[in-house]
Amino acid sequence: MDLATGANGGTAEGETLITWQAPPLKFGMGATREIAYELARAGMRSVLLVTDPTLAALGLPARVAKSIEQDGIAVTVFDRAHVEPTDASCAEAARELAHLDVDGYLGLGGGSAIDTAKMINLLHSHPGRDVRDYLNKPIGGGMAVPGPLKPLIAVPTTAGSGSECTAMVALGVTGLGVKTGISDTRLRPALALVDPLNTVTLPPAVTAASGYDVLTHACESYTARPYDRRPAYRTPGERPLYIGANPISDIWAEEALRLVGRYLRRAVLNPHDLEARAGMSRAATFAGLGFGNAGTHIPHACAYPIAGLVRDYRPPGYEVGHAMVPHGSAVVSTAAAAFAFTYPTAPERHLRAAELLGANLAGVTAANGADALPAALTALVADTGGPTGPAEFGFTRRDLPALVEGALKQQRLLVCCPRDVADHDLRRILAASLAG
Repeated sequence: MDLATGANGGTAEGETLITWQAPPLKFGMGATREIAYELARAGMRSVLLVTDPTLAALGLPARVAKSIEQDGIAVTVFDRAHVEPTDASCAEAARELAHLDVDGYLGLGGGSAIDTAKMINLLHSHPGRDVRDYLNKPIGGGMAVPGPLKPLIAVPTTAGSGSECTAMVALGVTGLGVKTGISDTRLRPALALVDPLNTVTLPPAVTAASGYDVLTHACESYTARPYDRRPAYRTPGERPLYIGANPISDIWAEEALRLVGRYLRRAVLNPHDLEARAGMSRAATFAGLGFGNAGTHIPHACAYPIAGLVRDYRPPGYEVGHAMVPHGSAVVSTAAAAFAFTYPTAPERHLRAAELLGANLAGVTAANGADALPAALTALVADTGGPTGPAEFGFTRRDLPALVEGALKQQRLLVCCPRDVADHDLRRILAASLAG
């Protein structure tokens, strides 16, 4: 072995390897009709369908279950997935369903339902562990998934989280006022089946909030610390899922940004614009393929305490009986200030992201373009009725210490930032965002 080369192929100067993974994908109008075929092809004769109460009331889960049963596959429906799930809600669901013995899982809904399905699969496949054993450090134990899981087919009904493509879940942590994640390649679905027709019933506010998640996924992965500007990992097992910006993820991020710039306004303002719905479904999946390997950084790190510390806010368009900030709204609420902070690390990437979103860059140069991406984000959010900042969720400057503390706990995300981030940097970003 070359003495200058580590065991993983990295050099003394930095990492040299790209890892990139994705599930098989079936995409298109009417793809829902092929769920039973895919379940049978995966060898499932029984399945747990996980969804949420709002979607259940619209009837889609019942129609899907009936079509699956007609193909001779037994279906159990769990329709109480918690919107913005927590460690407690997932543990409770797993306990309630502990008697089930199924061949696999079907997550039908937004990221909350798909993430809940991932967690039930994990807790049933390897009983005896607490959810917090798996949560990313420093909040949880950071334990690796100990073995294989059963196959899970993910069918998103929103165009937002990209959970159908990723090997992670995002959970609120009960009693700590923060969210975090579990990251492990075994959590990635066996198939992502994406049917844009399933998004047509989304209210405008939910379409918008979901789209903001796509927007920030793409921007954050595109501007993340590049994979080859990280120290080489001592062993292959130490290489994280989020490796940083890389040429493969960049392709997906760029296309996602182009689609968001073209279609998000249309999808919010005209829910029955099927071209826009299909465009946003593609954008969500593509952004998931990008960030699921490259990672996210400051906006997502700040979003987790914003979601975890919310007191009284009830989001329009969401039928929930508890205070909640939709994930996409939380991440976009600090995005403009975050990308102003990261701009000096790669002006050309920030300007390209703004251009893909539709910004006119005539006369803009690296020297005077720091406001281009923040302005493009702000305009898109304003046109779709989104938040001007965390103040809209009830936060004030008195909340800054707690928000900064919560963001600092998201080290798995902050290491993806192209600039080193200290507590005073997060305080400035959050304070600027609170000021709108």
